[in-house]
Amino acid sequence: MAKYKSYDYSQTVLLPVSLEEQLIPGTLEFTIHTLVERRMDTRALDERYSNDETGRKAYDPKILLKIVLLGYSRGIVSSRKLERACRENVLFMALSCWQQPDHSTIATFVSSMKEEITSLFQDILLVCDEMNLLGGTAFALDGCKLPSNASADWSGRRADFERKKAKLRERLTDLIEEQQVTDRRECKKASKGRFPGGGNKGNQIEKLERHAERIEKWLENYVPRTGTVGQELKQNITDDESAILVTSHGTYQGYNGQALVDSKQQVIVHAEAFGRGQDSEHVSPMIRGAKENMAKLGHGEDYFRNTVLTADAEYHSPANLKACDEEGLDAYIPDRRFRRRDPRLRVKRPTPKKKYTLEDFDFHEESDEYICPAGKRLRRIVKRARSGETYYRRYSADTEDCKRCALRSRCLKHPTALNRSLGVPVGITSNNLSKRMAEKIDTERGRKTYYTRMGIAEPVFANIRTHKGLDRFTLRSKAKVNIQWVLYCMVHNIGKICNTDFAWAT
Repeated sequence: MAKYKSYDYSQTVLLPVSLEEQLIPGTLEFTIHTLVERRMDTRALDERYSNDETGRKAYDPKILLKIVLLGYSRGIVSSRKLERACRENVLFMALSCWQQPDHSTIATFVSSMKEEITSLFQDILLVCDEMNLLGGTAFALDGCKLPSNASADWSGRRADFERKKAKLRERLTDLIEEQQVTDRRECKKASKGRFPGGGNKGNQIEKLERHAERIEKWLENYVPRTGTVGQELKQNITDDESAILVTSHGTYQGYNGQALVDSKQQVIVHAEAFGRGQDSEHVSPMIRGAKENMAKLGHGEDYFRNTVLTADAEYHSPANLKACDEEGLDAYIPDRRFRRRDPRLRVKRPTPKKKYTLEDFDFHEESDEYICPAGKRLRRIVKRARSGETYYRRYSADTEDCKRCALRSRCLKHPTALNRSLGVPVGITSNNLSKRMAEKIDTERGRKTYYTRMGIAEPVFANIRTHKGLDRFTLRSKAKVNIQWVLYCMVHNIGKICNTDFAWAT
């Protein structure tokens, strides 16, 4: 018969634990502990407390900050999970010095660091500068779009919410009528001595009423927002500062976390979350924020002048190019067609059948129209339209003419196209920054410089999203989401400090 070691769950075990010995030099938790205690100025956080003479003693902000930073480094964003970690995980116990703040204390601490978060980030950045982790010669700008604590179902324009409110009211009327019919039927059965289970729809009715009242209250204060071309933008009731983000992983409601990264050791010099999915206007605020951070470190106003800035094609816009030109940046921001022009990326394909071009159409100046090779007319539909930095005059043929045309295969670019149109260039914009940037990118040096972006920015977001586990923001409003994003970027920079010679802290 097999023999096993005996065990008894009723026995008592004493485990002597030295909190200080759990924080081993060279580990991330030791780095967090040392930086918070010695290098981060948390005095600004003291101003929120008014218990000098009366009131209960509060948890030290240093303890709370250590808990949050260690939690974020392990992908623990939930305040309830952080509370549980302080009760069960030895490292959290050691870092919190055996204190166990509840989840509401942790959540309030994180969401209230609106002004202080910038100075705390600058404290870590100062340590990076002192440890020679900043090169100051080349930077990469990139961002990641993450969902937040906002429902995409509550997004729309005024007309969308008016329709949603009408449907809710209609559904409420139907439910109330159904409930009244059910009540009358049950009363009749009860009078005969039978008491069947009721079909109470009260909870559902109450829920729909709350939703309808919420929409009505929101519509009373509704102020439409317009986009770059004057169209009405969708807004969100649960978090009006969030945006609809279209990504390769799907479409969701959230925020766009931006980071400006130094090329030397991939240290983030500025981080900010935006409630805007497009990156067409992010260069100016990011450079402005980075200049403020570097000014706190003692660097001059011209710190970024003549430095290299790389960003992907999402940032190619007149506003961003103008901002780079005004700041004196040596920017490399390609347009969306730059890969087609790169000879190294061209794919040899069979030569297609020659299509009709603009030269094959005859222009009649008197009637301001073109005649196609089949003898049909193309009338002017747009006098002046802009595509990139070029202005066009557009002409279009009648759909019925193209539908039965024998030359359709040689004229239309796609078999399913309805008709042929012509874009006739009539001029380009002055100070064509986009054209100058395209010419710059198409050079051998330009392509080589631009492709260094992936080695600078992509590892940062891989670290934050994959290794640190940031897959969504848990708070609402730009100010609070920005706190979470900056905290994660701060943890990334602390990791860089931890991986370097940390002898000054031991």
